[in-house]
Amino acid sequence: MICSVKQYSTITNGSDIFLRQSTRPPMQRSLLLPSLPVPKSQRSVISVQKALHVSAIESFRSPKPRTSLIKCQAYEADRSQPIESNIELPKADTRSEAAKKLKIGVYFAMWWALNVVFNIYNKKVLNAYPFPWLTSTLSLACGSLIMLISWATRIAEAPKTDMDFWKALFPVAVAHTIGHVAATVSMSKVAVSFTHIIKSGEPAFSVLVSRFLLGESFPTSVYLSLLPIIGGCGLAALTELNFNMIGFMGAMISNLAFVFRNIFSKRGMKGKSVSGMNYYACLSILSLIILTPFAIAVEGPAMWKAGFETAISQIGPNLIWWMAAQSVFYHLYNQVSYMSLDEISPLTFSIGNTMKRISVIVSSIIIFHTPVQPVNALGAAIAIFGTFLYSQSKQ
Repeated sequence: MICSVKQYSTITNGSDIFLRQSTRPPMQRSLLLPSLPVPKSQRSVISVQKALHVSAIESFRSPKPRTSLIKCQAYEADRSQPIESNIELPKADTRSEAAKKLKIGVYFAMWWALNVVFNIYNKKVLNAYPFPWLTSTLSLACGSLIMLISWATRIAEAPKTDMDFWKALFPVAVAHTIGHVAATVSMSKVAVSFTHIIKSGEPAFSVLVSRFLLGESFPTSVYLSLLPIIGGCGLAALTELNFNMIGFMGAMISNLAFVFRNIFSKRGMKGKSVSGMNYYACLSILSLIILTPFAIAVEGPAMWKAGFETAISQIGPNLIWWMAAQSVFYHLYNQVSYMSLDEISPLTFSIGNTMKRISVIVSSIIIFHTPVQPVNALGAAIAIFGTFLYSQSKQ
């Protein structure tokens, strides 16, 4: 609706206003709108470019010659209320932004808490039942079973996939399987805190692989951030009281495997519209298929049975609860981390991953009474700080 008022030098009255009332005789227009006396030096003309209902006309004399004489409130023919000139935007955007921040905060809290619980139960199982290949297989099997039941019962919507999706996912699943098994092997040989200190060096592997194998270049600040990461990890390894080469190499292989997993995921999964939760579910199923024959070949049912009988005789039925808990919490913490990726930026995720390692290291030292030398703690702090600097400079 456009309403314009123009001022002229001659006199006019309210009967000059044109109204669309075809049923009334023209001579009655002055009865509807009585004459409004105005100063002789002014003339008010209202031009209306859209059909209007006039809701109020007030007449009054103004002491000043240029003061408006007609106050008009109008609304469009298809509206029931006058059009307001000052319209405040709804506060829905503010509420939705606050809800999104709350959702991300809940994801982060769940991610860290579930990861801490998983690492505790995982270490308990490996201390009593040192079969990392079977433990890794059970973790993937539990997650796959949970998601298959969720899809079958319609609790979660099943993803729409095709053969191209599974072909693109296969190298990602291979790297994920290697990284998962290597990390479990590492934790079966060394303290949880030491494994995660070494795994905080993953950014260094990411930069080196991307630079020398993919030809990517990075700013100088990224390369400088690798110095505290490498130096801190080296200092922590040299001062570790319970150092084990298999445990150290397992953590290093896990870092390298997860770097390739991320590269394959970025390159092969572009354009694949699968949510974070279902993406990880498909990854778990394919990794389980890949891992199972290797776990049987490396360890085998005979070793599993003998080790289980020994562990049950020493620990009791608690072993079964520990194995179930570590399998469930492994799937849950990974699922939440992939769900959070749908809501946050890679930078925020990297910072969250760094804080997650700090919570795991501190909690494992407290719960398992891991002896830590001051120099060892300093090395861990330097490595984690370098990881934080890397996540900042990478952006």
